[in-house]
Amino acid sequence: MMNIPEMLSIPKLRERYQSRDLTPEALIQEIVDRAIADKEYNIWITPPTMKLIQPYLDHLKQMDLEQKPLWGIPFAIKDNIDLAGVPTTAGCAGFKYIPDEHATVVKRLIEAGAIPIGKANLDQFATGLVGTRSPYGETKNALNPELISGGSSAGSAVSVARGLAAFALGTDTAGSGRVPAALNRLVGYKPSLGAWPINGLVPACASLDCINVFANSLSDALLVDEVVRGFEDSDPWSKLIKRRSNALPEKICLVQEPPAFYGPFAQEYKQAWEAAVIKIENLGIPIEYIDGNYLAEAAAILYDGPWVAERWAELGEFITTHENAAFPVTETVLRSGAKPEYDASSLFKAIHKLRKFTQKARQQLKNAVLIMPTSGGTWTREEVRKNPIETNSLMGLYTNHCNLLDLSAVAVPAEDATENLPFGITLFSSSENENLICGLADLFLHQRSSFRKKETVFVAVCGLHMRGFSLEKQMIEHGAVFIREAKTAPEYKMIQLPTEPPKPGLIHSNERGTSIEVEVWEIPLTEFGSFVERIPSPLGIGKIKLEDGSEISGFICEASAAETAEDISQYGGWRYAFSVLK
Repeated sequence: MMNIPEMLSIPKLRERYQSRDLTPEALIQEIVDRAIADKEYNIWITPPTMKLIQPYLDHLKQMDLEQKPLWGIPFAIKDNIDLAGVPTTAGCAGFKYIPDEHATVVKRLIEAGAIPIGKANLDQFATGLVGTRSPYGETKNALNPELISGGSSAGSAVSVARGLAAFALGTDTAGSGRVPAALNRLVGYKPSLGAWPINGLVPACASLDCINVFANSLSDALLVDEVVRGFEDSDPWSKLIKRRSNALPEKICLVQEPPAFYGPFAQEYKQAWEAAVIKIENLGIPIEYIDGNYLAEAAAILYDGPWVAERWAELGEFITTHENAAFPVTETVLRSGAKPEYDASSLFKAIHKLRKFTQKARQQLKNAVLIMPTSGGTWTREEVRKNPIETNSLMGLYTNHCNLLDLSAVAVPAEDATENLPFGITLFSSSENENLICGLADLFLHQRSSFRKKETVFVAVCGLHMRGFSLEKQMIEHGAVFIREAKTAPEYKMIQLPTEPPKPGLIHSNERGTSIEVEVWEIPLTEFGSFVERIPSPLGIGKIKLEDGSEISGFICEASAAETAEDISQYGGWRYAFSVLK
């Protein structure tokens, strides 16, 4: 045996492949064995087998490991997402079909070298947040089998938490990509609506559906995002939404109303949230307490309003023509979408209300991130069986609003509520600011808050080290994090140096100068020296005065360089100058 770790990490697997210390075949055989050993967890609808996976192992031989970022990385697929040639059931045997093509996201992952290993169990038709609404068995929590796993992406999350997959695809319409992450101590990343194609997904609410990823680390989740993100012509819901480099928000928003906690571990969850808030307060970022009542009002629209009719529109014909095919509680929820009061008038009223709420959220979250508990509690599987509707409804208190308000979200682990009882928080941003939740989540997870002020340096960047330019990679390599855009005081001029490629130089002007656009980055003090050593003459690091009067370290240029360089101060910054001069 090749000593395969209990938890699977993308970079560690790649390192072992590169050193030839591990082969994909050996890893997959171990996964098949683990799946058999974990059969009682009800993780799979189509479980991993060598027969299923062998064609993908064979395909790897035609790929270059160094050119494929996910070469040999095993992943699970929620069984409402298509894998060509393998049944898609959506948790209902009577609904089963065999697709001819992969879902777009699955196709992109396979092209990047990833290995699909099986189809994971789910709350039927992705309707539930508990993981118990499946005729294929209740998926058990990875850490405490008596507790729920969370749903609807139950098997997907547990496959990662039990070491069967390095990452897994789930879906997230009401929180199904976040609740299971929190209950199984994982990262659950839910991109902006439309950022990932949803071709090949059985719709729950097509206007709100997202495919998401579960992983053991934020960096693994974001690597998957890099592979699958992108516009798809054939997907009517697809959007071109680029995720920018990780950055920190100007402020953190917490709701002023105390969150409600529920279930048998309500007190432990409350204490875990209070501990998380203390950690958030120590991150060194301003906190604003906001009115959050509208979030709960928006969340209620999903199941207690006309939006549930969208589920009925997708599945009503199947339910009415296939008697007893659906799980009883699932059918009850779906049929509620056929209530006569959910007419066109009620839908438009809900749409108009949500537009106001969405505008409010966008205003509150301008350059900001909202943080809430991912869930306010959990339950034993037996408790959910006895009270399936109310327990499930409570699990969505802090998740249901997200897609209705066009927000992005990432669920990350906080300190456990008690032994083997994970607790998690969710970070929300507007759809165009996913980079803010990523930067802040990274800060939270790596516990840099206690020494951030002492052991980091703020640096003003004005040229090729800015986001999107060729030397941004040097910032990332040295652990730097983008903070914000800014301008210098009107005391500088910018020149274009005669180099290849062209680069700017910022010179302090003794005469009245110009205010130049810069980016403020934060770099660990331990990395600052080696970073500075890579800066070629006539550039260097000195003190830069910003528009607000503060002074920070930043790129400066020797004044003598102006004698042989073009003054480009009139463009106000390198980004615009580059677009004009290139």
